[in-house]
Amino acid sequence: MSVKPKPPDQLSRDEAQAEHARLGAEIAGHDRRYHGEDAPTISDAEYDALRRRYAALEAAFPELAGPDSLSRKVGAAPAKEFAKVRHVVPMLSLGNVFVDEEVEEFCARVRRFLGLGDDAPLAFTAEPKIDGLSCSLRYERGRLVQAATRGDGYEGEDVTANVRTIAEIPQTLADAPAVLEARGEVYMAKTDFDALNARQQAAGKPAFANPRNAAAGSLRQLDARITAERPLKFFAYAWGELSAPIAKTQKGAIDAFRRFGLPVNPLTRLCHSPAEMLAHYRAIEAQRATLGYDIDGVVYKVDDLALQERLGFVSRSPRWAVAHKFPAERATTIVENIEIQVGRTGALTPVAKLHPVTVGGVVVANASLHNEDEIARLDVRVGDTVVVQRAGDVIPQILEVVRDEEHANRTQFEFPKNANGDFVCPICDSLALREIDEKTGKADVVRRCTGRLVCAAQAVEGLKHFCSRNAFDIEGLGDKQIALFFTEGVIKIAADIFILAARDGQGRPPLREWEGFGEVSARNLFAAIEARRRIPFNRFLYALGVRHVGETNARRLARHFADFDALRSAARGADAAATLGGIDGIGPTVIESLVDFFAEPHNEEALGKLIAEVTIEPMPALETGHPLAGKTIVFTGSLERMTRDEAKAMAERLGAKVSGSISVKTDLVVAGPGAGSKLTKARELGVETIDEDAWLRRAGRE
Repeated sequence: MSVKPKPPDQLSRDEAQAEHARLGAEIAGHDRRYHGEDAPTISDAEYDALRRRYAALEAAFPELAGPDSLSRKVGAAPAKEFAKVRHVVPMLSLGNVFVDEEVEEFCARVRRFLGLGDDAPLAFTAEPKIDGLSCSLRYERGRLVQAATRGDGYEGEDVTANVRTIAEIPQTLADAPAVLEARGEVYMAKTDFDALNARQQAAGKPAFANPRNAAAGSLRQLDARITAERPLKFFAYAWGELSAPIAKTQKGAIDAFRRFGLPVNPLTRLCHSPAEMLAHYRAIEAQRATLGYDIDGVVYKVDDLALQERLGFVSRSPRWAVAHKFPAERATTIVENIEIQVGRTGALTPVAKLHPVTVGGVVVANASLHNEDEIARLDVRVGDTVVVQRAGDVIPQILEVVRDEEHANRTQFEFPKNANGDFVCPICDSLALREIDEKTGKADVVRRCTGRLVCAAQAVEGLKHFCSRNAFDIEGLGDKQIALFFTEGVIKIAADIFILAARDGQGRPPLREWEGFGEVSARNLFAAIEARRRIPFNRFLYALGVRHVGETNARRLARHFADFDALRSAARGADAAATLGGIDGIGPTVIESLVDFFAEPHNEEALGKLIAEVTIEPMPALETGHPLAGKTIVFTGSLERMTRDEAKAMAERLGAKVSGSISVKTDLVVAGPGAGSKLTKARELGVETIDEDAWLRRAGRE
């Protein structure tokens, strides 16, 4: 049986930080493929699960939600081929719920934040969640002047010329404010999608996977004439900048959109209780197959716009809205093969190659089997008939095997092994290990390649990490250049970076003659690389990408050991666990990862080449941060000028960590009327205590 991850509150800070970093990198990759490339590789359900775990880690460890957290970002950066449009009002995303109880909790959470009793009136709108591409339309004096994609939520792509070809989007509005940014979803109807794919196939071109991808690809064409040939449609449901208010309620704003001439969804309803919201959810779900366009859920929004303003936002999502996702769809097919894919973090993931089957209107041919425990649980074998499930995306998951008479005669699947019987990576032949959980003593469900520095499957992402800002920070050697150099074979391992100039022109044209480069850019790149031959110990260690050794652990290790050789010797020694275990914050999981990394001969060979090219220096002295950033704050007693949730949200926006209990690590206590034992304990411990007015002044709100 698959082992579920530990609840966040049972993780150590280092465990949480390591998982948070891993999830962040994984989610960012999926965001790029979904929003930037229109080519998702996991299901909506799998993506939502990653996001929920990421958010749960930040809830348990608020210090993880720094300025670079994905919880503060939406989508992906706009493509370089399009002009950029800076959104005056950010286009943020929505949180998700999946079961009735979570809808009820959402409503209760809104009431708690606003300080509303159970009997106080509170209305919500409920509308279908359109599966398309978010778009913002800017009208000035009633005329369409600009259209932009969401992009990363703050900066999108200028697609004005393309949007002008969409018949459903009016070029002019009647009686609209002088400035109106109408926001909504560009989508493609199912019948139009089928007709488009038929034309694609007739022309010998690849078919689109689903209507969402077709709509996104059509809207983001560089040639607007191609967009004009694609039957796109639009529903408006939100807004950005306004020169004047258009309504006092969400429902009123949608009605105003309709009067202005914008297309709005006719299934939007006003609900006054969770029961009404759920009833409308089920009514929409029942109509899903006959709507004529893809939806993947229902969106609930607090109707009163003044209350929306009070509720505000938390990280990347509004507190006043949530998306209630539909259950996944299912189908039956045959497993034609099982292959092992090695991810950029070294995870070995078995993937079932399926006889192509239509699941929820999409033809799919692959399904993730997740890990070897899942294969054993399902007992899935090549040739088996299986039930697959998808949740609005291309790659489903296998739910169960349909047993037949031949199942027992089919060969059980095994991960690849070497001649000694050890599990190995199918790409680089390095050992593939399952980490032991330090608390449960059980093996991790994921088997990972230990050849971090040499595995081709991990190489490009590993090199990107190596050159990133908090690692070697090599200017001019960005993601695009790394991918190019790797493809061309001039940089395969990190050491190759530092001999790039010496080998320039050997067996191929010099860099200055490559497309996209020139004399100056080549010279600047070589100079930037040369300038990074000296690097602090902690940054060097972080750059290696050792699993569970992020920036924090790299700093801890670098401060403990005199130099890198001392750390390497300790990790390779017989008493590694005892030596490394004495370092504050370094637990068995990190120790195991270090031991595995330095024990792999492939890594040692690549590391030796790298060390020959660089100088590792002691890490710099500690820096002090913002006065409130990193501080631990406790709120106790009643707050009179805001709710407790509003106060906590304010503190977290300022970079502070909010705790529910007082200890010697507490930096500040904000005490209101009725503060009891917590205030007493704070005074006993000598913790600084202030009232609500002083807190607002300290926070810069007065």
